[in-house]
Amino acid sequence: MPRPPFLDQIALVTGASSGIGRATVLALAQCGAHVALAARSVDKLDEVAEEVRRLGRQALAVPTDVRRRADVSRLVRQTLATWGRIDILVANAGAYIRTPVPAMRVEHFEESFQVNFYGALYLIVESLPAMLERRQGHIVLISSMDAQKGMPLDAPYVAAKYALRGLGEVMRQELRPYGIFVTTVFPGRVDTPLIDYLDVPRISAKIPPANVAKAIVRAVRRRQPEVIVPRYAKALVYFNTLSPRLGDWLVRVFHFEGWDRRTRNSQRQ
Repeated sequence: MPRPPFLDQIALVTGASSGIGRATVLALAQCGAHVALAARSVDKLDEVAEEVRRLGRQALAVPTDVRRRADVSRLVRQTLATWGRIDILVANAGAYIRTPVPAMRVEHFEESFQVNFYGALYLIVESLPAMLERRQGHIVLISSMDAQKGMPLDAPYVAAKYALRGLGEVMRQELRPYGIFVTTVFPGRVDTPLIDYLDVPRISAKIPPANVAKAIVRAVRRRQPEVIVPRYAKALVYFNTLSPRLGDWLVRVFHFEGWDRRTRNSQRQ
C-alpha cells in the first residue's frame, strides 16, 4: 500500500467549516495530514474535526474570525503549541461582497479586504516565522477566477482577490530560496454556501468543492505556482489576455456574472 503523500504533516486551513475549506481539510486528512481547522461556526467546525478523527488523523478545531488579528495569532500559537510546526498553510476564508459600481461605497471594499485579503495576510505574517526557521513549508492562497478576469458587480471582491494574487506572486519568488513554496488557486464558480443564491449560466456551472480540494492537494504535491479550476476556465483567461475587449464581450454574452436569485424573485413578485 503506497505511503500517504502528507503522512503526519501538519496542515492549517481557514474557512474550514464548509465549502472549499471543509473539502480541503478532508482531502488533506485522507492524504495523511493532521489538521488545524479554523472558522467562526463552532458547531460546524467541531463536526468537520470529528470527520478528520474518523479518518484516523488528529484535528485541532480553533474558532477564529480572520478579520481579527488576535484571533489569527491565537490560532497559529495553538497549532504550533500542539504540533510544533506548520507544513501546509491554506488561506481559504473568504466573503463574497459585490455591488454595482454606481452604488459602491468605500465600506464595501473595507469589508471585502478585511476578510479576503487581510484575513490571509494575518495568517501568513503569524505563520511565516516558524516556516522560515525550519526553511520548509507550503502556503496556498485561495484567490478566485475573478482575479484573472473581473466580473461585473464584483468590484469589492475582485479588488481584494487581485490584491491576494499580487501578494502571492511576490511571495512565491522571494520565499523559494528559503524552501517555502507558494501556490495561488483560482477557482471558478463553486457550489458553496458563499454563492448559494447565485444562478450561473451552464457554461460556467458551479463545480463541487471537492474538485477544488483535489486541485489543491495536487498542487502541493507538485509544487505548482498557480492553479485554475476548472481547467476549461483557462480559455477565458487566454481570450482576455489576447484581447480585453474580447474577454469583456464573452462575459457580457454568456452573462458570467450570473443572476442574484433573491433579486430575480423580488422582481417577479
